[in-house]
Amino acid sequence: MATIELIHGSCADQNADVIVNAANRYLAEGGGICGVIFKKAGSSELAAACREYKTPLEDGDAVITPAFGLSNAKGIIHAVGPNFADTPEAFDELFAAYFNSLVVLKDNEYHSISFPLISSGIFGGRLENPAKESAKRCCEAVRNFVAKYPDYELKVLLCAFSDSEYQKVLAYFDGNTTKEMHLSTGDALTNILGGRIQEDGTQFRVVVEDGNNMLLNVKVGP
Repeated sequence: MATIELIHGSCADQNADVIVNAANRYLAEGGGICGVIFKKAGSSELAAACREYKTPLEDGDAVITPAFGLSNAKGIIHAVGPNFADTPEAFDELFAAYFNSLVVLKDNEYHSISFPLISSGIFGGRLENPAKESAKRCCEAVRNFVAKYPDYELKVLLCAFSDSEYQKVLAYFDGNTTKEMHLSTGDALTNILGGRIQEDGTQFRVVVEDGNNMLLNVKVGP
């Protein structure tokens, strides 16, 4: 089964097997979430590991390094998202950044992954809603991954850092993804279509359940 949970916060702060860095083609320390991850992991150690790869990478590529000082993860996947200011139609490359990250995760026998909204910041260019576009490609990547590896256990944390990004991605899930819902007759999930309350009071909405045993959850509670 695969799950997606929408988180209002930084991907670097989540407990997951791997944290995803929104990397540049040279795997160099940058600003934003990239700079945060380098500082948390240890800039010199992480930079040395990144230099082991031949750069520049291509948009959509993903590679892995140890987590070093990032104690809440076992590894860091560096995913190169496109810069929509330079390539305004690079949606396939954005999809590839997510999908290739999932493949790298599987190749290293990890199962949980914490993503930022790749290419939703300064790389968003003139996209009308880069946060929504990024979330959409993430969901597409997970669906394709599950179709290819239906028996692989996968937990995806999709992290929206700002209030504005979080609201836009939540609106995307509410307004679009739920229309793609497919529930089997008699499936117990039909009883929680409008949401379910966990013992800790957290509310989840069921977003997608399909024949590949895929379940996307959007965390909408505190």
